[in-house]
Amino acid sequence: MTRSYLPLNALRAFEASARLRSFTRAGDELNVTQAAVSHQVKLLEQRLGVVLFRRLPRGLMMTAEGEALLPVLGDAFDRMAEMLERLEGGQVREVMMVGAVGTFAVGWLLPRLAEFQARHPLIDLRLSTHNNRVDMAAEGLDFAIRFGDGAWYGCEAEPLFEAPLSPLCIPRVAATLSAPDDLMRHTLLRSYRENEWPSWFAAAGIPRPPPLVRGITFDSSLAMMEAATQGAGVALAPPRMFERQLATGSIVQPFATTTSLGRYWLTRQISRAPSAAMMTFRDWLQGAVDQAYGEAA
Repeated sequence: MTRSYLPLNALRAFEASARLRSFTRAGDELNVTQAAVSHQVKLLEQRLGVVLFRRLPRGLMMTAEGEALLPVLGDAFDRMAEMLERLEGGQVREVMMVGAVGTFAVGWLLPRLAEFQARHPLIDLRLSTHNNRVDMAAEGLDFAIRFGDGAWYGCEAEPLFEAPLSPLCIPRVAATLSAPDDLMRHTLLRSYRENEWPSWFAAAGIPRPPPLVRGITFDSSLAMMEAATQGAGVALAPPRMFERQLATGSIVQPFATTTSLGRYWLTRQISRAPSAAMMTFRDWLQGAVDQAYGEAA
């Protein structure tokens, strides 16, 4: 597409003035005089044939036309600045967006990210967390790390590892537990997946436990474990995600019995071709999993 001449100086003057609501402050940011900024904005208004600001005694008020132009310019300047930063020093930096279940992000991924950054300094990893419900397209994610059975519409899913569940609690509570039946005397914290505790009791040899009528339902194992740490009850959570707390003794796994209802998966949209940065992250992540748990993870 052929572009008409873009008055970049005038556009920069308008964007700074609109963002700061002042010609004077815009001049300070751009290292020019207030009069120069005002002149550039006036030239832009004449070129467009619209009024962008109402000049008030105590500042500027944007018109409807100015309000429409500002977000477009702000986004364009941000994107240009990001690209220039990526090209700085003659080396192209790649940005990669990863969304991960909060429990996985905090309990497993974060302790290993320093290694990834050291190996791949030209990849800017931007990490967000979710509670296993994610819209990759809407959130602009390259990858999403989720827990489940691997069946997500429109996504390619690569298995990472299982995360079996087991009761976890503080030592004081664990001291009262000598058999799985003893759990019935405590508040059992649970996630929104209602089959988890019944599945664990069945694995422990109690196929028909009484229905769970007490306790709080959580959408995050992180929040559930925080409640358990504060003595609110016994959590059913993956010990693999809380190895640091188990190592320090702040929480205890009173029974060796576990139940597995899914695994973590690395997912991407089938419609999105993987970039070089995505393939690098995938290979690193799979290598870290193999190192931690072996090929059979």
